[in-house]
Amino acid sequence: MTVVAMPSPDDVGTRPALVGQFGLATHAGCVRGENEDRGLIVPELGIVAVADGMGGHEDGAIASAAVVEALASIGVAVSAADLLARVEDRLIRANASVWSTYGAAGRVAGSTVAILIVFGADFACVWAGDSRVYQIRGGAIAQISRDHTEARDLVERGILTSAEALTWPRRNVITRAIGVAETPQVEFEIGTILPGDVFVVCSDGLTGHVDDDEILTHASAARPQAACDGLVALTLERGAADNVTVAVASFLVETGPSSGGRLETVIVSGDTIRATIAGGGA
Repeated sequence: MTVVAMPSPDDVGTRPALVGQFGLATHAGCVRGENEDRGLIVPELGIVAVADGMGGHEDGAIASAAVVEALASIGVAVSAADLLARVEDRLIRANASVWSTYGAAGRVAGSTVAILIVFGADFACVWAGDSRVYQIRGGAIAQISRDHTEARDLVERGILTSAEALTWPRRNVITRAIGVAETPQVEFEIGTILPGDVFVVCSDGLTGHVDDDEILTHASAARPQAACDGLVALTLERGAADNVTVAVASFLVETGPSSGGRLETVIVSGDTIRATIAGGGA
C-alpha cells in the first residue's frame, strides 16, 4: 500500500513530501493454536503497530486487541507532539481496560506493543516489552527499541554476556507490558525520517527465528508487503514456535503525482491475513 506522508505545516517549503509504502503480515505459527498477535496500520493517521498478547489463548488475544483498537481511535493529530500524546493516551486507556478486567481480579494478562508513528518527516517509536522497532538507513540496520526483558537488563548490568543471554532460561521473561500493572510503563525514541529509510515493526515470534541481517536483507530487497510475506515464510520454514507478526514501512521522496487509492485502516489477526488497500497496489 502507498500513501503520501504530507509535510507538517512547519515543513512546507523546507522539507520534501515523503511517500510511504506499507506492508503487514501475521501468522499463528507452527505450534500455537491461536494467534494472540495483532497488527495495525493506519497510514493516514501515521501509525504502524504490533501487539503481542500474553496470558494464555483468549486472554492474550483480548489484551492485544484492546491495544490496537485503542490506537486505531487516535484521530487526526495537528502536530508530532500531539500525535505522540494521543498514542500515549490510548495506551493508558488500553492498560486501564485490561487491568480492570484481569489484574484487579488477580489474573495475569497483557500485551507487548511496538509502535512507529509518523508526522511529516518526524517519527517516534513507542514500545513496552520485547516487540521491536528497527530502522534501516544507508544499508545498515539498527534496533531502535530496547527489549524490556530480564535477560536484557542483566546484560546491561554486566551480569550476563549477550551470548549467555541467548540461552538463559528466563530470556523470554518480559519486564514491561500493557495491562500487567495499574500504571503502564512505556519507552520512546524520536527522530527525523530521511528519504530511503525503512522501518520494521515486529513481534518476538520473528526475531526468535530470524536474525537482524536477514531482516535487513528482506526489507531492503523487496517492497514492504513482499518483505513481510517473505519474513513470515522464513519464520514458518524454521518452525515458528510462536505467533509471528511483521510490518514494514519505507519512505521515499515524492517525485510525481500520487497513485491515489483510498486507504483503509488495517487490523490483522489469525493465519496469514495481509494488509490491503482499496484502489492501490500492495
